[in-house]
Amino acid sequence: MVQRFTNPDGPTISTATGRVVEIDGRWFRDLAGTGELIPAGDWRLDATARARDLAGRLSLEQIAGLMLYSRHQTVPSLPGGPFSSTYGGQPYDPDVHAPDDLTDGQRELILRDNIRHVLVITFADVPTAVGWHNRMQQLAEEQPFSVPVNFSTDPRHGASDSGAEFKSSGAAVSKWPEGIGLAAIGDVETVRRFADTVRQEYRALGFTTALGPQIDLATEPRWMRAVDTFGGDVEQAVAFTRAYVDALQTTPDAEGGWGPGSVIAMVKHWPGGGTGEGGRDAHYRFGQYNVYPGGNADAHRRPFVEGAFALDGPTGSAGAVMPYYSVSVGQNEGAFGNAYSEQLIKDELRGELGYDGVVCTDWGITGDPGPMDSFAARCFGVEDLSVAERHLRLIMNGVDQFGGNNEVAPVLEAYALGAEWYGEDVMRARFEEAAVRLLRGMFRVGLFDDPYLELAESLAVVGNPAFVQAGHDAQLASVIALKGLDTRLPRGAKVWIPPRHTDAHKGFMRNLVPAADSDALQPAVVAEYFEAVDDPADADAALVVMESPHADPYVDGFRPISLQYRPYRAETAREASLAGDRSYRGADAVISNASDLDRLEQARAAMGDRPVVAVVKLDTPVVLAEVEPLADALFVHYGVSDRALLDVVTGAGHPGGRLPATMPADMATVEASCEDVFDDYEPYVDAAGNAYATGFGLGAPHLAAD
Repeated sequence: MVQRFTNPDGPTISTATGRVVEIDGRWFRDLAGTGELIPAGDWRLDATARARDLAGRLSLEQIAGLMLYSRHQTVPSLPGGPFSSTYGGQPYDPDVHAPDDLTDGQRELILRDNIRHVLVITFADVPTAVGWHNRMQQLAEEQPFSVPVNFSTDPRHGASDSGAEFKSSGAAVSKWPEGIGLAAIGDVETVRRFADTVRQEYRALGFTTALGPQIDLATEPRWMRAVDTFGGDVEQAVAFTRAYVDALQTTPDAEGGWGPGSVIAMVKHWPGGGTGEGGRDAHYRFGQYNVYPGGNADAHRRPFVEGAFALDGPTGSAGAVMPYYSVSVGQNEGAFGNAYSEQLIKDELRGELGYDGVVCTDWGITGDPGPMDSFAARCFGVEDLSVAERHLRLIMNGVDQFGGNNEVAPVLEAYALGAEWYGEDVMRARFEEAAVRLLRGMFRVGLFDDPYLELAESLAVVGNPAFVQAGHDAQLASVIALKGLDTRLPRGAKVWIPPRHTDAHKGFMRNLVPAADSDALQPAVVAEYFEAVDDPADADAALVVMESPHADPYVDGFRPISLQYRPYRAETAREASLAGDRSYRGADAVISNASDLDRLEQARAAMGDRPVVAVVKLDTPVVLAEVEPLADALFVHYGVSDRALLDVVTGAGHPGGRLPATMPADMATVEASCEDVFDDYEPYVDAAGNAYATGFGLGAPHLAAD
């Protein structure tokens, strides 16, 4: 049972073990378990002083555990999933196990490997989240020095899932546009309001670190992760970064900004991950190189240097930063992944910029590499080193933490190796330096004083009506009208919505996803707006829901990432790639959802003079020359709910967005562009003379005013 003690001039103290100290009417945590107050437990001291005191008391094994960041946790852990675990050696059974029980693996995180930074991907619901969180914190409190757990999450507020990266889900938070959908709105106050909502809902679920925002400058139109960024306009990206990180990290009215309502921002991915050659992504060996043919590398640093590291608010700087997997060609002393680069981390980030927050690797960069077409370790440039040597290189480079590493043994091996090479004193000092940075963040957000959640408070915050409505309004504002703004479908109309088909393809983890047929929209939601009909002959109108082309960059060799649905052969691509032997010139694109365009063509042929409305979810820009002529009305978006989409289609909601990136005229202009330069390709121009370039949107405020 959790006990709470209220201080008249300080934080609430909570404990499940009764380890508290009372001095002159004030309450403190008894971190040493001796009945005496040590500096680390004294909330009257600043976070750095408390962190230094505790770092000097922790064992090598405890510090090594702090330097680990767990793999994804699911709550409960269901059998058969990619991150499943057991309960007492048995798979999860709802008749035996409570959903908030700790798995065997989760207990090992705390007890065996001393891990205190845990990444959570799914919760069943809010009560499960709160119960599990408190169980984990109690287990941690029972250990020496009661070091609490710093729970983190990938983004979980997106209104629609993207295939580009794992999206955390569960627990019914409010839903908002994806990052580039905020860029489509173009309003810094909306970004600030969104981040403040994220802050409150995260803390109510127990999250004290966000693996984001993703502030890479999205200059390469084919990049699969551009949807999660603030776009390619560097001035807007800088402004949005400042607003977001400020609001996320700042507890209102707290001295110095940090407090029990703060969430640490781990901005990613230094020095920018949006310039993969040909649009390929560095999650995979086939996409390991970021290139800068336009000489524009400095612009990609600006969201970090002028945004995340130069906040207007009281917290000053993002608490943590994550380098990307990629090898940034020409930006480091060799062909090393960014975290391994002394030039990028030790000399520039730590040295020139003086960054003293936590540097955490992206997930899974220390293991041995796998085949080219696999979701394997990304130890780019250090494949010849042992696992322990890779850890040591990162540690001595200024990296404090290893993402996705549950095992403490390689960190301890790295320490022993470093003690042999550099001396015991050097290694202990370096480990304590990392511990101070990691602990300081935990002290700043109040984890050492009040780590436990109250269910009633969490239920009142997570997904409350005001947050949900604000998210829905932002979704509407992010939808972009490109054609036929006045062509709306009346509520109650008979509408044909053809189902979608996707061919078999490789998923994010390069697993084979079988071919599938699916409803384009949720039938229950559609029924609130229209009478859905199966035969287009019975319809008043057709509504065709599409997604941008899903192109596979590697199928029996390198393939072009095409932004069109119809067959594409890369005849004008670079003859020789800029890094490695990775040219795809003359190769054919492989698109798994080309049938999206088939359905639009079928709708146009079947409907005759009756209206055809096309809606395209954009994970990347699209060659709309294939789409626009077939539709009477065309709307695009970067992730909204079905309800928001149908509000726009029926006229109940206004599509207020503008394009955050240009829709290309064709693939030839894309192939001629530079990966590191924003919008350096020709836009598509429709029959009405509208150029679908950055800033265009028929319903956007600046155009509506005109």
